[in-house]
Amino acid sequence: MQIAQVIVNNNSYQTDKLFDYEIPTDLFRKVKRGIRVMVPFGNGNKRLEAYVLNVIESNSRNSKLKKVLAVIDEEPILSEDQLRLVFWMRNQYLCKYIEAIHCFIPKSMVNKERKKITLLDHSWEEVLPSSQKKLRNIITTLQALGGSAYLDLLMQHIDYKEINESIKVLLEKNIIDIKYELNSKINIKTEQYVRIKIEEEQWQPIISSLKRAKKQKILLEMLKEVKEISVKELLERSNTSRSSLNSLQEKGYIEYIDVEISRNPFGDKKFDPFYKFEPNEEQKKAIDQISASIKNESSETYLIHGVTGSGKTEIYLQLIEKVLKKGKQAIVLVPEISLTPQTVSRFMGRFGERIAVLHSNLSDGERYDEWRRILRQEVDIVIGARSAIFAPFKNLGMIVIDEEHEHTYKSEQTPRYNAIHIAEYRSHLENSVLVLGSATPSLESYHRAIEGDFTLITLKNRAMKSNLPTVEVINMAEEFHHGNTSIFSTELLKAMADTLSNHHQTILFLNRRGHSSVLSCKACGYTVKCQYCDITMTFHSAEKRLKCHYCGNVKNIVKSCPECHSEEIKYAGIGTQQIEDLVKVNFPKAKVQRMDMDTTSRKGAHEKILESFKHQEIDILIGTQMISKGLDFPNVTLVGIISADTTLNLPDFRAAEKTFQLVTQVAGRAGRGLEEGKVILQTYEPNHYSIVASTHHDYESFVKDELMIRKEFHYPPFANLLLLNFSGKNEKQVYAIANSVATNMKYILYSEGFKELDAILLGPNPSMISKIKESYRYQILLKDIGIPFSLLKKAVKYLLIDNRSKYIPQGITCTIDINPLSII
Repeated sequence: MQIAQVIVNNNSYQTDKLFDYEIPTDLFRKVKRGIRVMVPFGNGNKRLEAYVLNVIESNSRNSKLKKVLAVIDEEPILSEDQLRLVFWMRNQYLCKYIEAIHCFIPKSMVNKERKKITLLDHSWEEVLPSSQKKLRNIITTLQALGGSAYLDLLMQHIDYKEINESIKVLLEKNIIDIKYELNSKINIKTEQYVRIKIEEEQWQPIISSLKRAKKQKILLEMLKEVKEISVKELLERSNTSRSSLNSLQEKGYIEYIDVEISRNPFGDKKFDPFYKFEPNEEQKKAIDQISASIKNESSETYLIHGVTGSGKTEIYLQLIEKVLKKGKQAIVLVPEISLTPQTVSRFMGRFGERIAVLHSNLSDGERYDEWRRILRQEVDIVIGARSAIFAPFKNLGMIVIDEEHEHTYKSEQTPRYNAIHIAEYRSHLENSVLVLGSATPSLESYHRAIEGDFTLITLKNRAMKSNLPTVEVINMAEEFHHGNTSIFSTELLKAMADTLSNHHQTILFLNRRGHSSVLSCKACGYTVKCQYCDITMTFHSAEKRLKCHYCGNVKNIVKSCPECHSEEIKYAGIGTQQIEDLVKVNFPKAKVQRMDMDTTSRKGAHEKILESFKHQEIDILIGTQMISKGLDFPNVTLVGIISADTTLNLPDFRAAEKTFQLVTQVAGRAGRGLEEGKVILQTYEPNHYSIVASTHHDYESFVKDELMIRKEFHYPPFANLLLLNFSGKNEKQVYAIANSVATNMKYILYSEGFKELDAILLGPNPSMISKIKESYRYQILLKDIGIPFSLLKKAVKYLLIDNRSKYIPQGITCTIDINPLSII
């Protein structure tokens, strides 16, 4: 007997295990590892989609085993390597099997079974007495819907809870029939084409017979040339009607066919050639060193630490060229969707069209089509954000992760995976080379390179031989004492004016969108906060509304204080909208554009803004961190950092690192062409070591200071972290549950011989934002100080996975985050 061990498509801890199903003999050859099947599940034998993770042989026949009902896929959609990665992710991130599986396939592909109800007996009024109002209501509703409807649609029109019982009664009385159909959110897009069916020897007699049917004759003559064409295009080119085409079909001269049409994220966009550059000495050395690993197909990991503008992209391109020549494939990850158009443009310009993109701005249809192109091996390179690491390549040769320090490579949703760790594991599985690149590598990656886990390659010079920009630090406290209360320092305004007069471009950076971050009363101190979250609301001037950036709640602006009724309501704090307004006041003739989440929410907005900036249709670009990295515009000679303190003052152990990275990265946008670049950095803490190091482009000195602090307080890279987040509507209950988990955790660790737990287990404490979307939040932080990290994970697994229902009641959400990038 053959048994399929499956994971059912159900996101519940109770179903997070392998279930055994007997494989019927007629499905022996069809059921394979990595394929989807339909199985009966639970007491009601509800038909569910399931993924086959193992196929095993059994000599004993178990009559209690249910049987696989049907096979969904012709070939496995999960490869052997992907299945290994699923098992690894479940253990690594303490997630569910199905959560890991869903990382590998487009969410729109998931099949749901729908019940289709059809009316059979139209004489039902004679069978059902008038007293059975609920049953009669279902039938009349079904008739109004055309005599047939899916159950979910029927339930939208009938609002009583017993509908399923009533459906069952109608089925027993043979008044209705139920059929089960599989539906996914997305379908293959097709277009109707027409194809000629006439043999050569038939041609002349048929044409002669159409002397009076001139339009039909025109259509056939056009079809003879192209053989096959879309109906729409044929009718447009021939200026004929559909009726003429139908007549030819009725005569058997042509046939209609449905042809799959790929939803192309690039549309009809043409890409300019991106010519190969001759590498300088540093670049050539890097290319030669990594090429040896490509040639040997060894799973080496390289960290390229190159200053901004050092030509890391050209290194990636030339390495991937070598990968493609070996008949292998490459994945390129970028941290921001805003970087995707520029990266795609360069790769398309160098390698042509065998490139796919995967990121969150694609429609479900586009993502599904791109995924299928990759699965069918129709592309050689995948470019995308974090999730592109799961691209279904079968012959992977290289993974490139650009700007590897970025927090966006860590998922904030379950499973909370780190794309760099996934890439590392995948490169070992598939014998591919992993290349990490950054001007400001994360401390973890750099420390691993120093320790010898990665091979470190350093690029100290810019590729085009231009100098790094000079950085001028402006102490905003001194500006205030000299009477300047503006957001802009005197020096920044002067530099912007000079840049405009020289017909160069300026980038202004502030990592906070909106107009003002605080609306408060000067009389009593009242601050307008979101009613659902413990956070101040941000004023957005374009909509004249207050918005919560956590739950999306919107409020009208208040003109008087709700507490003391004073009209001394004032705006405080700055955002990108306010910067834009002030720039337009100071430079009314300048062409100004803002780039943040508010201006790029529409599809294609990123690309449109960057294209305008590239063609110098914008003089001053104002933006958040999406403009801080990777962008290469030679005409930008000035970068203004409005407030370097925005990230510095966050209560997070990575605050200094994030500040150094942001300042260094955004400063690197200046002076990438022939002209010298200048950066003006405004701050209230000019002597902070991260600010001082960033102004001198001195990564090594920053790392030295920061590593000393991290080691002292047992933070990464000197310790692993495990963060448990608890949330719920009742604050006392949330705290009680978190405290209970902490107590039981201490008991487990104490019983394992670890007595000093104060430094290992911290909390439960309120999260920095203690309430989001009406849910109160508490957290527990675990550190592996003098204790195996595997033991901490084992204790968490026992409490929050294996015995979850015992320790986490309904109404309480608990998430597990392995090595979080932020503990806010």
